[in-house]
Amino acid sequence: MNVVKPKSHHLDNKTERMLTIFAERRFQRTRANQRLRLALSWWVIRTKLLSRLKRVLDVTVAVIAIILTSPIMLMTALLIKLESPGPVIFKQVRVGKDGEHFYCYKFRSMYVDAEQRLRELQAKNEADGPVFKMKRDPRVTRVGRVIRKLSIDELPQLFNVLKGEMSLVGPRPALPSEVAKYTYEQIGRLHAIPGITGLQQVSGRSDLDFKRWVELDLQYIAEQSIWKDIEILLRTIPAVLLGRGAY
Repeated sequence: MNVVKPKSHHLDNKTERMLTIFAERRFQRTRANQRLRLALSWWVIRTKLLSRLKRVLDVTVAVIAIILTSPIMLMTALLIKLESPGPVIFKQVRVGKDGEHFYCYKFRSMYVDAEQRLRELQAKNEADGPVFKMKRDPRVTRVGRVIRKLSIDELPQLFNVLKGEMSLVGPRPALPSEVAKYTYEQIGRLHAIPGITGLQQVSGRSDLDFKRWVELDLQYIAEQSIWKDIEILLRTIPAVLLGRGAY
């Protein structure tokens, strides 16, 4: 019986070249995928490490600051109580990271009817964007003007830091009514834990327009690191003592 041998298929030169190119590209694509996976893994590890180190820095500095400033806080509470009726601590809903709401604590620097009087003063707003700022706000008490100038009114936010709702450094927490008016770019401010101080606070505070304010917050979020936080904390000391842009 005759055995039929299969015909041998020979590839032409052009087909062989195409197969070689395809094989090389597949090999290069695999290496590119491996590099991408390594880069993503390193980014995840770096982000988690940065988050934990930032939390350690926040808790450590907050505890020390609470101990050192406790006499100032007690004196402030007494003066607020003596000047005008109402609570010593003012609680207000603010927007945190990724849109989470929380109660932000401050020493009360205004009269108790300040929220009701805000609508009357909207026409005198001296800030642009969705924020309200007024240098000679009639709702601010005499004690309030002093503690605002020296940023003493924000000391209770150290307890927000201990609770994990805020950080020492980050974008300032906004009101829900302000966030409702944000543009797509401005929403980027919510991609970080809000802070007591930040790049905006050491670069002019209320003297900056809202556009520049957002730019500085987004710059901080893009460049944030432990060293950046320490630098901003050190720059906050002269900014507070000189009272630049505070009212």
